[in-house]
Amino acid sequence: MLVIYAGEVVLLSSLIDAVAALKASLKPVATVKRDGKWQQTDAALLVPGDLVLLAAGAAVPADCVVNDGRIEVDQSALTGESLPVSMYKGDSAKMGSTVTRGEVESTVEFTGSQTFFGKTATLLQAVEGLGNLQKILLKIMFVLVAMSLLLCGTALIYLLARGENFKSALSFTIVLLVASIPIAIEIVCTTTLALGSRQLSVHGAIVTRLQAIEEMAGMNMLCSDKTGTLTMNKMAIQDHCPIFTIGEDRGSVLRAAALATKWKEPAKDALDTMVLGAADLASLEGYTMLDHQPFDPTIKRTESTLKGPDGKVFKVTKGAPHIIAKLVSNEHVREAMEGELGTRGIRSLAVARTLASDLDTWEVLGMLTFLDPPRPDTKHTIEQALENGVDVKMVTGDQVLIAKEMARMLGLGTNIPNADGLPKMDADGKIPSDLGEKYGHLILEADGFAQVYPEHKYLIVEALRQQGFAVGMTGDGVNDAPALKRADVGIAVSGATDAARAAADIVLTQPGLSVVIHAIVIARCIFQRVKNFINYRIAATLQLLIFFFISVFAFDPQQIYGPEAPSFFQLPVLMLMLITLLNDGTLISVGYDHVIPSPRPEKWNLKVLFLVSAVLGSVSMVTSILFLNCALKSNHPGSLFQKWGLPTMNYGQIVCSIYLKVSLSDFLTLFSARSNPGPFWSQRPGKHGAPESVICGKLLMSAALVALGLSTTLACIWPEGTLDDVPVEGLTKGDYKLWPLWIWIYCIIAWFIQASAAAFAQGAGLDSMGHWWGDVSSGSADALKVITYYFVYKFDIFKARTAALVNVREAHSPTDNKAAQEVTGRVEAKLVEHKVDNALSTLDRLQRVSATPSLARASANLALARVSAVSLRRTSLTAAPAGDLEANVAELEQVVGDMQQAADEVAGQVPEESRAELLEHIAMLLCTSTVVEIVVTLLSQSCAELLEHIAGVQRAVANLERVSAALGRTSATPGGNPKQ
Repeated sequence: MLVIYAGEVVLLSSLIDAVAALKASLKPVATVKRDGKWQQTDAALLVPGDLVLLAAGAAVPADCVVNDGRIEVDQSALTGESLPVSMYKGDSAKMGSTVTRGEVESTVEFTGSQTFFGKTATLLQAVEGLGNLQKILLKIMFVLVAMSLLLCGTALIYLLARGENFKSALSFTIVLLVASIPIAIEIVCTTTLALGSRQLSVHGAIVTRLQAIEEMAGMNMLCSDKTGTLTMNKMAIQDHCPIFTIGEDRGSVLRAAALATKWKEPAKDALDTMVLGAADLASLEGYTMLDHQPFDPTIKRTESTLKGPDGKVFKVTKGAPHIIAKLVSNEHVREAMEGELGTRGIRSLAVARTLASDLDTWEVLGMLTFLDPPRPDTKHTIEQALENGVDVKMVTGDQVLIAKEMARMLGLGTNIPNADGLPKMDADGKIPSDLGEKYGHLILEADGFAQVYPEHKYLIVEALRQQGFAVGMTGDGVNDAPALKRADVGIAVSGATDAARAAADIVLTQPGLSVVIHAIVIARCIFQRVKNFINYRIAATLQLLIFFFISVFAFDPQQIYGPEAPSFFQLPVLMLMLITLLNDGTLISVGYDHVIPSPRPEKWNLKVLFLVSAVLGSVSMVTSILFLNCALKSNHPGSLFQKWGLPTMNYGQIVCSIYLKVSLSDFLTLFSARSNPGPFWSQRPGKHGAPESVICGKLLMSAALVALGLSTTLACIWPEGTLDDVPVEGLTKGDYKLWPLWIWIYCIIAWFIQASAAAFAQGAGLDSMGHWWGDVSSGSADALKVITYYFVYKFDIFKARTAALVNVREAHSPTDNKAAQEVTGRVEAKLVEHKVDNALSTLDRLQRVSATPSLARASANLALARVSAVSLRRTSLTAAPAGDLEANVAELEQVVGDMQQAADEVAGQVPEESRAELLEHIAMLLCTSTVVEIVVTLLSQSCAELLEHIAGVQRAVANLERVSAALGRTSATPGGNPKQ
């Protein structure tokens, strides 16, 4: 045994030594000059001022400033960009990057937590606060608990003052307090979110933090990384290839570029990989490489000497356009090479060759253009985000010109500065408290930012959050992790690194951003379910609490039924608990309810929520008080019950009838609360025939029927006796068996307000609200709720109408803060710009076939509309600091009028006669009927597409008009209801 034990000790010691040796080998090392000698040391021992050597293949051990020379550095871990960056004297190489080419001496600037990489790690350790939904629930619970304590305390004092037994008074008060406080509100909301996360997973979005679902529903600003998110994260040679030598084409330029590479060997870098992957290597078999000069930092190009199939010797070279341009003497070629592509930020590779007769004279064949192309669905996804009221900004570590070109392709706008003007962390590593105030305008004005580091992305997100925006952030790299962590909704896209996934709230399993749009719509559905439940729960609490509060003061059963009845009306504890448990337990099915998502970012307006809940609760409370009053006086001569031929109820039956009445009213209130702002029938479970919706509708109805049936059964068969000294007797225990039926009818009548309420609604003008408001005249179960919403939206009570149109979470009016003023109407203007661009693109395709006068006029009108849209967007961003909203709205009205006129004119300029005019022109140019038929089909499709785009322009203009109406400059019609 001792030998075995000793052997185990030796084995364990060996393992410990091996692990220690492995850890030591993994420690980063640096080549540093100490005591006049170069030596390798632990990178953790470096201090600012040390002289270190940065060579190819080595990791940068600290933030270092290049002293002289040139190196290429892979900063993908910091910026997410796959191509290396060239650095020269004075440039800063950041810790966490890797040298890929060259060798220089550099001076250590920052070490440890003061480096960019160290600050990134620090940002990931930030303490998280309460989520937005938790804050909202706390506010609601505070109001309800405070109200419950006040009313229950008042009732307790009143009962004690009139001589009630302390134990019975306290017992009643505590039970009422427990029953009135919505203890299950957190459980039901969490369950609803959990069920929603399962629905999101079906669409490729895995939720790691449930609160993020509610925050995604209210998300109004989406910051997106470029590489790997908006783009494919894969450099590709484009079809566009400028040619500078007659007889050449893209294929021949690609072959020449491949000849300037060792095409028979594995590629040495990313550029060689692209060229060899796109070129036809089989066509190079007849060439013999005589000499090859690889990439040299001094000449910045590759060069090969070759013998062709014809035996002639020549040279080919490839490199940066400004380098190759120096080899040629033709000034026009030089200007063309250094022109458009460079200013647009398109990466390019120039290819040249020598003449066979003169190896010193070069001619440029052409330029290969390459970029990381956008994903096929990215542009449409951005447009969908704008349609849903979500603004999009691109935040990338790539170069400014490249970022602008990508933004131009995607329609994001080209106001994309670099990181020079962006904020930085305080010296102690804390976020500046005035970040949003100082930098908010700069960030809002920009369409995106380029050349940013993780710290910049983090602070951009934080500045927007301090301005009141609900910010979403998408990314895939380690460099995106801090911003993903800080955003209200961090979204790691498909293929993201483990660090990004760990920091994100939602992880996408499908490529591209289109999944985000599905997630937004689903999140808004989930938000509606949560809000509907909270609306109901507040109404039910108010009904129960105020009913018993009034009953304590208004009724004394002993005066009517003698000493066997209690001195104040109350329900036994068991009945109150049954009401609470059955209702809250059944309400979990709300998580499966079919709802209609809002077309705009959701936000909480608690004042409107409490107002509508109070209206719903007051109807149930008042009808319960009326029923109790009639029931207690049923034995009085001339009572309402006697007039209707109903028998007298004993006190035990009155208790059971109130139990049934409160239970039924609660569930009927649920069906009113779930269909805001329309009548209960305007939003049917299982609407539109979707299989999932039908199942959801059946589940909700089944749960309600089970609970209602159980409550009715208990009220009917409850044994005669006493509970908590309160007499009880089932409604069918006596000679008269129809009490449950009359109570059901009474509850339904109370739910369906009589024709006088509907007539009032009709007289108030509800029919002018639109398609479903006009149906109120038929009599609505929740007519008071509908009328309440009408006046709330009509007169913008509690900013209910304007709040939905202001894209700032905490702002309910454009005048609430500077950020709200700047962004109001901006998303709508950008959407108009997108729609007009789509129509212009289709018109351009049609004009290539035939430039008819009608199409020319249409194109001119759309171009004018686009100029107006851009002008409006910029004007809204440069609003007067003093809040002079009048000038902005006046210009908005003018722009809306111009666009509406242009859209109407364009829609009328592509009728059948224009189509016939185009077809006639085509037929004159073409010979075969088959070709004519094909072109006719394509042209018809283009015309249909154009009309569809024009309709999109008109819808976008209507959104602008709605914003204008909300600001009070145009007639604020009920049609401006943001729910429509």
